[in-house]
This record gives sequence, structure tokens and C-alpha cells, in this order.
Amino acid sequence: MADQIPLYPVRSAAAAGHKRAAYYSAAGPGPGADRRGRYQLEDESAHLDEMPLMMSEEGFENDESDYHTLPRARIERRKSGLEWFVCGGWKFLCSSCCDWLINICHRKKELKARTVWLGCPEKSEEKHPRNSIKNQKYNVFTFIPGVLYEQFKFFLNLYFLVVSCSQFVPALKIGYLYTYWAPLGFVLAVTIAREAIDEFRRFQRDKEVNSQLYSKLTVRGKVQVKSSDIQVGDLIIVEKNQRIPSDMVFLRTSEKAGSCFIRTDQLDGETDWKLKVAVSCTQRLPALGDLFSIRAYVYAQKPQLDIHSFEGTFTRIGLLDLELNQLTKALFLALVVLSVVMVTLQGFAGPWYRNLFRFLLLFSYIIPISLRVNLDMGKAAYGWMIMKDENIPGTVVRTSTIPEELGRLVYLLTDKTGTLTQNEMTFRRLHLGTVSYGADTMDEIQTHVLSSYAQVHPQTGGNNPSSTPPRRAQSSTPKVRKSVSSRVHEAVKAIALCHNVTPVYESQAGVTGETESAEADQDFSDENRTYQASSPDEVALVRWTESVGLTLVSRDLTSMQLKTPGGQVLTYCILQVFPFTSESKRMGIIVRDESTAEITFYMKGADVAMSSIVQYNDWLEEECGNMAREGLRTLVVAKKALTEEQYQDFESRYSQAKLSIHDRVLKVAAVVESLERELELLCLTGVEDQLQADVRPTLEMLRNAGIKIWMLTGDKLETATCIAKSSHLVSRTQDIHIFRPVTSRGEAHLELNAFRRKHDCALVISGDSLEVCLKYYEHELVELACQCPAVVCCRCSPTQKAHMVTLLRQHTGRRTCAVGDGGNDVSMIQAADCGIGIEGKEGKQASLAADFSITQFRHVGRLLMVHGRNSYKRSAALGQFVMHRGLIISTMQAVFSSVFYFASVPLYQGFLMVGYATIYTMFPVFSLVLDQDVKPEMAILYPELYKDLTKGRSLSFKTFLIWVLISIYQGGILMFGALVLFEAEFVHVVAISFTALVLTELLMVALTIRTWHWLMVVAEFLSLGCYVASLAFLNEYFDVAFITTVPFLWKVSAITVVSCLPLYVLKYLKRKLSPPSYSKLSS
Repeated sequence: MADQIPLYPVRSAAAAGHKRAAYYSAAGPGPGADRRGRYQLEDESAHLDEMPLMMSEEGFENDESDYHTLPRARIERRKSGLEWFVCGGWKFLCSSCCDWLINICHRKKELKARTVWLGCPEKSEEKHPRNSIKNQKYNVFTFIPGVLYEQFKFFLNLYFLVVSCSQFVPALKIGYLYTYWAPLGFVLAVTIAREAIDEFRRFQRDKEVNSQLYSKLTVRGKVQVKSSDIQVGDLIIVEKNQRIPSDMVFLRTSEKAGSCFIRTDQLDGETDWKLKVAVSCTQRLPALGDLFSIRAYVYAQKPQLDIHSFEGTFTRIGLLDLELNQLTKALFLALVVLSVVMVTLQGFAGPWYRNLFRFLLLFSYIIPISLRVNLDMGKAAYGWMIMKDENIPGTVVRTSTIPEELGRLVYLLTDKTGTLTQNEMTFRRLHLGTVSYGADTMDEIQTHVLSSYAQVHPQTGGNNPSSTPPRRAQSSTPKVRKSVSSRVHEAVKAIALCHNVTPVYESQAGVTGETESAEADQDFSDENRTYQASSPDEVALVRWTESVGLTLVSRDLTSMQLKTPGGQVLTYCILQVFPFTSESKRMGIIVRDESTAEITFYMKGADVAMSSIVQYNDWLEEECGNMAREGLRTLVVAKKALTEEQYQDFESRYSQAKLSIHDRVLKVAAVVESLERELELLCLTGVEDQLQADVRPTLEMLRNAGIKIWMLTGDKLETATCIAKSSHLVSRTQDIHIFRPVTSRGEAHLELNAFRRKHDCALVISGDSLEVCLKYYEHELVELACQCPAVVCCRCSPTQKAHMVTLLRQHTGRRTCAVGDGGNDVSMIQAADCGIGIEGKEGKQASLAADFSITQFRHVGRLLMVHGRNSYKRSAALGQFVMHRGLIISTMQAVFSSVFYFASVPLYQGFLMVGYATIYTMFPVFSLVLDQDVKPEMAILYPELYKDLTKGRSLSFKTFLIWVLISIYQGGILMFGALVLFEAEFVHVVAISFTALVLTELLMVALTIRTWHWLMVVAEFLSLGCYVASLAFLNEYFDVAFITTVPFLWKVSAITVVSCLPLYVLKYLKRKLSPPSYSKLSS
């Protein structure tokens, strides 16, 4: 194995285990696995049950213990008997029965502990599933049934299936079979073809991942195996920068000490490297082949619930589809009412029930079967437009069913690392109290460092103690004012020594398995050196010291070496290391200079932790605030010189504390704190986590569009707050309320009431506090958070991210969008109404699981403001126009039947009905997918236009009712006009009314269009040409001699003008008297 392996934390004890979808392997029970149990043990007293939050200021002023005496919340009365059954009990009973049947038919496999033999998969006691990823929704046998079920679960398609089947009954047949079955077959063919293409693409993506090759170690040597062919018990050699294909145990590495840097970005989104150590007994083996000779096995506990795992395939349905489904049900109700009215006016004469069903069939065009296929084809067109947009290159539409969801978003939840930021730290500022150095003055620091070492090292030499400067312990010398050069040198040296960074060098030879040969081939040149650490901040600091002349060239567990600008190597012995923790917010190191035997205690940390342990100063707090306002992450660096006696005394007490049986952590912390007194303040550093390109203007655009932005991150609170400020997620004038840590119900109650008193401030809350609040005060917390202009949730697990998205959807009923770039964001992306994945350093897991894949966060702005807005408005217009097309012909049928004594006889038959919904009107109607009210540049410049869409006014019962009235008016004019103007034969009525109907539809499309596209003009003339050309072949329906006469032409023209001209006049007056917001901009 190589020195750097992006390894997942171990869950199972198999050398290779199960692979989760999209590399989503698990990592053990995780930090949050036992939280619920812990919280269940506290705050369960009866007086806290159903406790509401205080709502009044007076209540808050009471003593803290008053929350025990608050009135109990209203408990909903339990329903019983018939009332319970009617109000939802039947659903509960049905679901319970289904669950019972599923459990009987498909019992879950009992999970057991496992024994896995190294290199011997054949010895496995149980059969394990294949190590392959499968994101496909169907297989060969379930594809057709699955697709048909997905289609016929919609009321629209199910209705037309019943209507089409009814034509096999002779008494109910009112036309040719193809009149009903041809449109239905076309709809199903388009749907099946689309699903087949999507399924094939998923298959190809899975195949690409499953075919990645890995080296498998066998008794005969190495062999190449596909990822999907790895079995439990296999020994896999993982090369540097190669993804781990399954859950694994870390057995051996080429590094002598058995250490290896791994990355867990697919679990927690953190791209920093973490130090792990191999199993000691296997690391000590002389060669790789000896792994087979030791006949070892791993005993693993049974698989546990894991916060990082997920299962199931999400089939997304957009809100627009659901709204249209509701309108379809309303149309069906109108259809039934109209049919009943017609039968009633007949006086229920004869077999009235048969007549009722025939009327249902005659008016069935009220519910247009082409609605679904038009919308589906429109969505495919929107997806194609998005992927072809040169302003957002690399964008991929992975779900073709919900592009219009991008136009109705109210909440956008985003990850931080890799999404808003590049996760690339850059050193920006060094402050010494009296002097500050920025990006443009770093060369002065380099000059100071060079002069400091030049004064004490006039001649460059190796690591020779005699050539290093003799230094005495600082405590033994009187305090004198140091020169700026000396202070800069001390600060740079402290930064170069106080860290946990390890330099790594590429091996020139391949992985040989022998440590000695690997070390011999290493190249220690500057060009071949890379740094690895648990935090990118650490790497940024060490890279900066290298840039100013002091380079970290080597480090192991006991020593580190620095190279001066003159090329001399200084060696320091590492005596103690105190790692950074979220509680202490600082890290320290004690080193001994090998040349002078001088012992120094260096420490760095957050200003809140360091301000109380450094010597008095009057500048630290002010400068920390200044840097924070610039969006920089600050670290305070200090030191303390120790004599040999002081260090020996500390080491003795420290060793004793570590051996304590009781209160070991507290005793160790107390000993370390004895050192942390009166430290000499050396400097304040400012590091910038570089934001993605154009993050600030994109967030501002989204805010102006009325979208509320929440940042959900696994990073620590200070970092998340800093990025929220630097990215302008929280404006500079806005207050920030940091929700203090709570562990009990009482604490959460008081803190929520404290937060309720704040107004117009951003909320910052940690994952632990969030979990407690959601357990007891879910509704209150979400209600308060939704009132905030911005929310930052830090230390969030993937499960918590998904839970927050679900809560927002349930409590607000608004549309949500999740944006992320790592495997830890997959659950959040799939829980949202619309998921956007960014292809970044954390892999492609998020982009593969998302509905839309982009390459940069700034593309979100154009995706929503332009494509989302257009998709929604176009789909709304297209859906309502298709309904209008069906309503107008049904109105004509109703007028016709009423005039002819309520006879259930069709007005148009055969090809006229098929042609009307296809070649005569399909192209112009579908061309509405090219319509736009404003140009893309204008939509981006004025994001306030997006706000109107979130209210759903483009498609509502109001707009639907307007189109119904238009259809009734036009249908009545066309039919009555044809009946009034026809001469002797009924066939003339058909010719006049149908021709006027086609022309009216073409003119109505022109009336609806706001911006003309050349394809729209082509569609209009193409449809008109098809109709005129087909007149010569419609002898069965038209009198060809009559349609070539002047009376036919003027009658058709008169009826068409009367049906359309008033609508044109009304549209003109409305635009003049009450113009829409977009018209003001377009003019």
C-alpha cells in the first residue's frame, strides 16, 4: 500500500465488505448512534410532558424554574369508533395489514457477528452480496410493470385507460378504436422510451464504477480484479489517491511506523487528511506474502445502525404534476356533472345509465390525454436547454421529471466545504501587535527571516551544533525590547514548529512491499514534497513558513527538522504534543532544540481560548475582531520557555495523571493547564478559506429572489460562522445569535425563549443542541428558524441534514433545494424537493445522486433565475393551453348535443379527433416551451422577478378558471356560429366549425406567446399547411366543393374573429392598465 490512502473509517471487520450506492460506505455506529438513548434517560419527569414554550415577555421575566409551572399544551382528543375509521383509521388498518403481509413474505435477515479469514473468502460462513453499486430502478422483469404502474397511478392516465377499454363494449362504442387507443399508445410509448433511456444511463454509470480495477493479493502474487468482484476476506492493495472500494481493515503500509493518512470526505465532507495506524502484528511482518502464512482471521461484531448509511430509490414527482393532477380531478368532476345534466335534460328516458356513460365518453376530451406527454416532452426540452447552456458548462440533468421545480424554491440548503468554499486555505495576515503584514508585504517577512539566520549563521553548514546560535532560556534573561526582525523570526519559528503536519515525499520506485527499498528511493527535494495534516489550516501555515524561508523537511513521532534560508537543517526533539480538541480550542507542543538543549512550550488556538492564558496586551481582541470581519480564520500563537527542571516536574505530574484510574481526563487537563499561564504572545495569524468563484453575488442574488439560505455543515462552529460572514450569507449589519449548547429539555426551553426575544438575526446552532431541541420542541424551533434571514447548522451529521430538509418541507409546505458536493450530502440532496450536486474534490457521489449536476456553485444562480423560472412558466402555460384545447372541443360537443335534443352522438369522429390533438395543433402548442417573458440577462439582473413564482400564480385555480371561461366562450361562439351560418347540410356545420376551431387554436397560441422564436412561426405555418393539405383527403367528413367557395371562407373568418378578437382586446387593456412586472422591464 502507498503512504496516502483515502480510506473510509472501518465499520465491518472484513478485508473487503459490502459497497453502498455511490461509494457510500459506513463508518461504525458513529458519534450520534447512542445520543437518543442518552437523552431518553433525562428530563422524563411528568411535569415536563407536553410543555409549551413561553410566548410572552412577562413569562420570560420570571425565575428560571418557572418553566415547570407553565400550562400544559392542548392534547388532541382521541377519536374512536366510526369517527376514527372515517378520519383516517382505514388508512392505518390497510397499511398495517400490508406491513404484516410484507413481513410474512419477506423476513429480514438476522444480523450476526462474523469471522473473516485473511485472504480466504472461501472460508466465509455465510453468503455475502456482491460488492457492486446498483442505482437502477428496475430489472428486466420489473421494467414494464413498474413503468406502467408509475403512469397509471396518475388519475389522468388511469381514466383514459378505462375509457379506451370501454370501446370494446359494443353498446358503448362511439367511434373507431384508434381514436382512443392511438393517443394512449403514443403516450405510453414516449414514457417507456424515456424511462428506458434513463435506466440505460444509470446502468452505464454503475458499470463504470463497478469496473474500476484494484490489485488483489493472492498466494501467487498480485492480480487485477474489478471492484464488483471483490469478496469478503480478499486482501486488496490500495494505491496512493485511490478510492477504497468497500469497508476494509487497515493491515499494512509501506511506511515504517505503520502510519497512513486517510480522508473521510465521503462520510463527513472533510477533505483534510487523518492519521491512522495499521494493525501492529501485520505491520511488523517482513513481507506482504507473510499475510498468508500467519493464518489470521478477524472477528467482527454484527453490523450496527450507522448515521452515514441510506437505502431506497427516490422517484421524484414535481409539485406542478401534483397541481395538474388536482386540476384533472376537477375536470373529471365537471365531466360527470355535465353528463348528468345532459341525461337529466333527456328526462332519464330509455336506458339512461348507458346514455350517461356515452356522454362521459363524448366529453372525455375535457381531460386531455396529451397533457402528460406534452409536459414530459417539454421537460425533456428544458433539460436539453439546460445542458446546452454555454454559461453553465458541464451541467447535467439527471432527472427529467422536475425541471420546473427550480422555479418555485423558497429554501435553499447548502453544504459549506467544497460547495461555498474551495477548501483551500491561504495565509493572508500576520499581526505582531505593533506591526501588521498582509499579502503585499510578505516579502518583508522573508527579508527579516533571512537576516535573522544570516546574523547568527554567517556560513551555511549542515546540522552542526557548533554552527547554531547559542540561546539561553528566556526566563533567565532580563526582558528587553526586541527588534522587529527578532519578533518576526520568533513568530515564524513558532508557526513552523507548533502543528501536526507531516511532510511526505513521493517514492521513485513502485510499491515494492519492502520498507527499506521504498525509503531508499525517496526524493527529498522541495519539488517532491507534499504536506499532510488533519486540518487544511495547518497545511496553509506550514506552506507559508516555507514561502518565507523556514521549511519543514522531516517529521516523525519523536522529532522534526526545519531548513533555514541558508540551507542549514535544525533538529527539534518532540517531547509532548497536546492535540486540538473542540473543547479546548487550542493545541500545544513541547520541543527541545537539539543544538542548544533549550526547551520551549508553543501553543496556538482560538482567541477565546488563548486570551486568558497569554500575558496582558491591549491589541489582541481588537485585531481578532478586525480579521474576523474580513472573513479570516484567526489563530493566536504564544510560547513559554521552560528550564530542564520545570519540564521534568511537568513530565512527572503528566505521566502520573495519565495513569490515574479515576477522573483521568480532568487530572490530565489540570496538569496541562498548569503550563498554560502567562504565555508570551508572539503573533496573530489570519488564514482565508477561499470561497468559490462569485459565491457572494450568487448568494445575494438568491436572497433578492426571496430564497432563504441555510448552511448545514459538519465543520466546527467558529469556522462555519466565519464562512457565513465572509460569503455574506450573513450581512455585516446583521446580528448573529449563537445558540448555546443545551443537553436537557429545561435548557432547550430557556434558550429557545431567549432566542425568541431576538429580532432579525441569523441563527447559528450546533448539531448536538439541534438534536435536543428537535426531540422536545420540533415545531417551535422550526417556526423560529424560518423567521431568520439565515440559519447556520454546524457539526451536522448527514442524517441531521436530511432531517432538517424534511422538517422544512413538512412544517412550511414550501419547496426546498439542497446543494452539496460530497457523499455526506447525498441524504440531504435526496430528501429535498430538488437536489443539486457539485462535482468537486470530494468525488461524484453527490452529483450522481442529485437531480442536477453542476461544476460550480455560482451556476445555481442562472439555473434557478433563468432555467427554473422559464421551465415553470412554460410548463404552466403549456398545461393550461392543452386543457383549453380539450375544453373548447368538449364545449362544442355539449352545445351540439343540446341543440339536437341531447343526443349522445359525436360531433367529430375518427381522424378529425386524432388530427386535432396531433398534427393540426400539436406543434404550435408545444412551441410554447420556447416562450420567455424576459431575456436571461434581465432575469439575472432583476432576481425579484423570481418571487412571483413562489406564490404559484402562474398555475392556480384562478388561472384555471379563466381558461375554462375562455374555452366556454370560444366553444359556444364556434358552435352557435356554425349552426347559424350553415346552409342546408349537416356536413357544412362540421366543415365550418372544425376549420374555425383549428384557426382559433393557432391564433390563441399566438395570443399567448410573449417572445417570438423562429421555430414558433414555422410551427404555426406548418400546422396550417398540414390542415389545408389534408382537406383534399377528408372527403368522408367534408364537402370538398363547399370548402373551396367564398361563403365558406367568410363564414369561417367571421366566426374566428368573433371568438378571438375580444380576447386580444382584453389582453391589450390589461397590459395597459395593470401590466405585469416583467413587462415593465421588457419595455
